[in-house]
Amino acid sequence: QEEASKIVQFIGNPNNLAEAESFLYYILKAVPTSFNHLKAMLFRSNYDSEILRLKEYLQTLGLGCKELKTSSLFLKLLEAILKTGNRMNAGTSRGNAQGFNLSALTKLSDVKSTNGKTSLLHFIVEQVVHSEGKRKAIYEKHNDESEKEYVILGLQVLSGLSNELSEAKKAASMHYNSFITMCSTLSSHVNEIRHIITCCGNTKGGFTNEMKGFLELCEDELKVVKEEQTRIMELVKKTNEYYLAGTSKDNMSNPFHLFVIVKDFVDKVGQTCIELKKKVEKKNVGMESVSTTPPLSPSKKVPLRFRSIDLNFLSNKLELESTFSSQSEDDF
Repeated sequence: QEEASKIVQFIGNPNNLAEAESFLYYILKAVPTSFNHLKAMLFRSNYDSEILRLKEYLQTLGLGCKELKTSSLFLKLLEAILKTGNRMNAGTSRGNAQGFNLSALTKLSDVKSTNGKTSLLHFIVEQVVHSEGKRKAIYEKHNDESEKEYVILGLQVLSGLSNELSEAKKAASMHYNSFITMCSTLSSHVNEIRHIITCCGNTKGGFTNEMKGFLELCEDELKVVKEEQTRIMELVKKTNEYYLAGTSKDNMSNPFHLFVIVKDFVDKVGQTCIELKKKVEKKNVGMESVSTTPPLSPSKKVPLRFRSIDLNFLSNKLELESTFSSQSEDDF
């Protein structure tokens, strides 16, 4: 703007100016508000894509919260974690927990069995795979009801976890600070462009009339989007309060971190399922190679043991069933 003012105030021979400055000189002399016009036109050209992106973010957050509430596989995994944690902590003050802080999901792969051969996450996934595989075998009336068949069927079921939480995973990539300022930034630009149009004078040209009509539409749309953002952020807040109960306010400064926790958990479950599948395939190859030899006597399966550990389990603080049943589609 300062450079434009200097060029307009130039009183010498414009032909002595550099080519770029000479071009601007003639443009600004003919249309003094050309820079403001260009700024307004640039905003208009970018507005549709910006508001669409904001609406898509809001939709992703809303659907992500809904997925965390309704995903049957996710809830089954959480139930398995809770039951396993209570067994691990039996006889302690944490042995009869009614729920747990979802930040515990980040620790499952780090908790090892006493023999160091498997993780708590691997153990829990195996249990859910087995139970879901057995349920599927019974429902579909499979003739083969072997442990191997249960694992194969269970892996097929659990492979749907990523799809059930697709929007929640997408929300994990969103930057909270950037998102929360998007609507107000667009509103500020609208106000700025309106000020520019006002400074152009009371001309009744096509540009001024066209921009005024456009800005009115923007203001109406942003009002609706702002209301939707308020509703969605309240839903995100309730989802955090439910799943991250007991977390201090300092650690709740980024409410989107919940989705990061969930995405990392889903990715780790997926990786564990891949390892289980390879394990089954390896056993199949081994069995084929010794198919002509007499079968060995089945070895006694040694139960896995894990040390008691604090996974942020909460005693008598969450009533899971009543909470889920009492919430509407828009609440948590």
